[in-house]
Formats: sequence, C-alpha cells, structure tokens
Amino acid sequence: MKKTVLVETSARHIHLSKQDLETLFGAGYELTYVKELSQPGQYACKERVTVVGPKRTLENVSILGPTRNATQVELSLTDARSIGCASPIRESGDIEGSGACKLVGPAGEVEIPCGVIAAKRHIHCTPEDAEKYGLTDKQIVSVKIDCEGRSITFGDVVVRVNPTYALAMHIDTDESNAGSVVSGTMGEILA
Repeated sequence: MKKTVLVETSARHIHLSKQDLETLFGAGYELTYVKELSQPGQYACKERVTVVGPKRTLENVSILGPTRNATQVELSLTDARSIGCASPIRESGDIEGSGACKLVGPAGEVEIPCGVIAAKRHIHCTPEDAEKYGLTDKQIVSVKIDCEGRSITFGDVVVRVNPTYALAMHIDTDESNAGSVVSGTMGEILA
C-alpha cells in the first residue's frame, strides 16, 4: 500500500500569547477569524504585525489563532537570514533558546527574547492514520514528492500523532519552492 499524504506549504506566521496579543492590539483584544486551516481548531486571522530583526523588517506577517501559552514566530530560513534573526530548526512549541525579534502592532511593541524558529518539517496524523500507515509519534521518516522537473525526497520529517490532527505534511516556503509544490500536491511516506 502506498502511504500518501497531502503536502501543504506553511508560509511565515505568528502564534501569539494572550498577553502579547493585548500589548500589540490593545487590552481585551480578540483575534478576528478569517478562515479555517487544515488542522482542526486552527485558523487564519485578519490581524497582521511587523517582525523586526537586526537587518530589516517583514511587514504584514499573518497571525494564526487561537492564542497560545507562548509567542512563536515561524519563518523560513531565507526570511530569518534576510532580517538577521537566528532561527533554529525546531518542532513547534520548542522555543527555548531560539531566536529573538521585535513585533510591532497598531497598539504597541513586544520584544520576544526567544520564539523565532524554522519549523521542522512534519506530518500531522491521527492515531488511526498512524496505525494504518504503520507510523508512531516522533518517528522520523522521508517523504518523496514527484513534481514535474523538481522531484525531491525530504528526509528528517517528524511524525506527530494526535487525535485532534488531520493528515497533512507541512513544509515551509523554502522547501516548497525546492520541490515546486502547489496546492493539492501529494507525497509518498517512505518509512
């Protein structure tokens, strides 16, 4: 059986803590829902902020909801280098000792001492999907993507299993461009 997975490009974005959201947009502020994302409960928001690094800034960076316990800025390595921020490759939520930056919103600014990461490529799957494909949580696999003129195999893909997930692989824009990934691209998991 072929183990196929939808490959999605995760562009630069920010997850904000409630405290940082209120500093950037005002006391009591709530994120404005725009559209549901592929992972249940996650959504794109109307709000945007500016990410300031030592070299330059990235304006109109998307915020994803809902709020989280800690603020996290997910950039491609190209984005991070262009603004002069350290951006270690990490799983989401693993921000200890990661890069620093300043966030600027309409009501204020926040200096985050850590939280800038390049998200490690990963596959979200339910326990049922994992069982069907013979995968386990935190397992490292490869995924082959056959795109015309740019077939590529990504190694070091971490499997993340949770009943709240929907089956999909997430890569950043650098990785997406390397494989000419477009909407609807499917990959084959090589476990």
